[in-house]
Amino acid sequence: MTKVTHFEDLRCWQLARELVRLVFKACEEGKLTKDFETKAQIKKAAVSVMNNIAEGFGRFSNKEFIRFLDFSQSSCIEVKSMTYILEDMDYLSKDKINVIRDKAEETKNSVLSFIRYLRKKESK
Repeated sequence: MTKVTHFEDLRCWQLARELVRLVFKACEEGKLTKDFETKAQIKKAAVSVMNNIAEGFGRFSNKEFIRFLDFSQSSCIEVKSMTYILEDMDYLSKDKINVIRDKAEETKNSVLSFIRYLRKKESK
């Protein structure tokens, strides 16, 4: 893997950014616009995915970076969980919910893959 010097170059951060964009756009549609608590919670979870990757990147050790990546993947799971609330409350179309759910899963898998890479690199 090429040495990455900017967090913006990380694939997992790029996916997290896409997830944030999807969530924020969804929060401006349908019945979700009126549920301020749910809207705020899913936005915070999505932003946490992206920001924990960036914050971890700025740490001084892979061990600390991995800790922040773990927070990030946990926030992906939170976003995915919240999509079931959106579905159950009929806040968005099933298609839009699935797009968010799939992006959260893709992002989580990318973060976990990066964690495995860093752990393998650390054990050498």
